[in-house]
Amino acid sequence: MQRRPSPADVVPLRPPEPVPERAVPTTTGQGDSRRSDVDEWGRSERVRALARRIYEPVYSRWFRAEWEGLDKIPTAGGALLVGNHAGAIPNDAPVIMHGIETELGRPVYGLADYFFRSIPVIGTLWSRAGGVSARPDNAYRLLHDQGQLALVFPEGTKGPSKPYSDRYQLCRFGRGGFVEIAMRAGVPVVPIAIVGSEETMPVLWQVPRIAHALGVPHFPVTANVLVMGPLGVIVPFPAKLRLKVLDPVTFDVDHDLDRYPKSTVMEESERIRQMMQTALYDMLSLRQSIWFG
Repeated sequence: MQRRPSPADVVPLRPPEPVPERAVPTTTGQGDSRRSDVDEWGRSERVRALARRIYEPVYSRWFRAEWEGLDKIPTAGGALLVGNHAGAIPNDAPVIMHGIETELGRPVYGLADYFFRSIPVIGTLWSRAGGVSARPDNAYRLLHDQGQLALVFPEGTKGPSKPYSDRYQLCRFGRGGFVEIAMRAGVPVVPIAIVGSEETMPVLWQVPRIAHALGVPHFPVTANVLVMGPLGVIVPFPAKLRLKVLDPVTFDVDHDLDRYPKSTVMEESERIRQMMQTALYDMLSLRQSIWFG
């Protein structure tokens, strides 16, 4: 007959071993926890700081960039910056991003075609330096949810691919998608007119067959290549860059609508294009030299 166990025979149950806690990642963005300084967009502040140190001599000595109206860029909250785009390898984007981050201390995210993100190595570096695929959802989250500055060039690839003979003639601003995003996000559009970028890497003609074979948007032949040989593929001419920030444009519409009247969007897009075109003409009329301003 089996005896009933006495209290002395009962071995008390041990509490379960505590599970080691995982290292708590540091928070580097707005509500986004990461183990490094790389945010949800792939941007790294360490990479941006390094890029600014490397790019500073190019910005201040090679291009001798000068700003007018920098105080019109909001110091807080979201805003969509738009600029004219030019040069076979456009220098306007890094100049704008560097200038605003250096002068105002605000990060700038550059919106561009997903093509750049898809290039091995280059795509990763592009993201670490603040590049984001120009998709409506991405732009909305940056502007509305996170209150960031986002930079876009409404001319798209048409700007850098146009020949030097068409310099400072703004191409059509697509279908006005940038206006619709700003309306939905409830943020202003801040136009930036840039003079000098057309001369940094002038496009003489295009070679469409090579572009198609390489799977790239365009394949230009530039004056830089004719003057400097292979080095001219990456080295721009030292044209002086002048940047003028125009008055922010706001829209008297409700935010977060699913759709906005196409006619209104296109009218506002054309109004902004005309503002920038007029500013470019005024700046060119005052310029005395391509190289010295």
